[in-house]
Amino acid sequence: MHPSSLLLSLLALPILLTVTLTPVIGYRPWPHFKPNASDLLFGSSKKFEGSSEFVQMRYHMGPVLTANITVHIIWYGQWQKSQKKIIREFINSISAVDARRPSVAGWWKTVQLYTDQTGANISHTVHLGEEKNDRFYSHGKSLTRLSIQSVIKSAVTASTKPLPINPKGGLFLLLTSDDVYVQDFCGQVCGFHYFTFPSIVGYTLPYAWVGNSAKLCPGVCAYPFAVPAYMTGLKPLKSPNGDVGVDGMISVIAHEIAEMATNPLVNAWYAGQDPVAPVEIADLCEGIYGTGGGGSYTGQLLNDRDGVTFNMNGIRRRYLVQWVWNHIVNYCTGPNALDQ
Repeated sequence: MHPSSLLLSLLALPILLTVTLTPVIGYRPWPHFKPNASDLLFGSSKKFEGSSEFVQMRYHMGPVLTANITVHIIWYGQWQKSQKKIIREFINSISAVDARRPSVAGWWKTVQLYTDQTGANISHTVHLGEEKNDRFYSHGKSLTRLSIQSVIKSAVTASTKPLPINPKGGLFLLLTSDDVYVQDFCGQVCGFHYFTFPSIVGYTLPYAWVGNSAKLCPGVCAYPFAVPAYMTGLKPLKSPNGDVGVDGMISVIAHEIAEMATNPLVNAWYAGQDPVAPVEIADLCEGIYGTGGGGSYTGQLLNDRDGVTFNMNGIRRRYLVQWVWNHIVNYCTGPNALDQ
């Protein structure tokens, strides 16, 4: 994060929040993109991949993750070993230096361009941290935004093997299995990020939730590996790891980690005037996975001889990950761009 002394002092400040405050929606699933800031001044004619003088990604002086980033996972519900492996290997691929190009590590280089007020860049190092299993749905199969924070509290205060509290660069990733419904899931969001309330968890910790949409809404949250019913005649693409729900989650996880790194306490990098409804670096590029992307077109993707569709290589696997906003050149960028 920020230099540890500054962030620790920030975290020590009393945060006056009521428990009715709605967390930032860090992900609006394609195709329901609706800019949530009136001053962005773009609509369906916005050329996402091209430059835009209308989008002003601004730094609001809050901390960003400049120290080594550690992602702690809470597996909520029933997860197969193969599913966990796909997600673990993706997180480990963010810092991998030997993956074939275009790589997940190459995608992260755009995130690294963002800095704090001292000029320090987002950390290039992202580690997979500790993991906690919540196999028996400790807070039920229907979670609200606030009960998500209670799940995190249970994980960090558990009597056996609690998840570690690391205010310098620790992120918490709550992943819900395909039989768990979360407030606003499918209709409005596929995932979101925010920070925990000291009144509930005891600490201010950046966290994200991402759900497995395989049973509930794959056409919304696992697109283009599943297609909405209203898009007649369009065939889904073949997912790179053979699991539509989890392959769909990967891009949302990437989206949230990128935004937690650049806006962990919702007071750093975002566009628009409202910090409760910011447009963040991944929001601007939803649905864009390659050159020419925008609207309902994903952009130029890659295919292997088995017909698998992807746009980035990890350490041992392939993934489809959305691009993120590059504030230096003022458009969405990714490692598989045809002009690179």
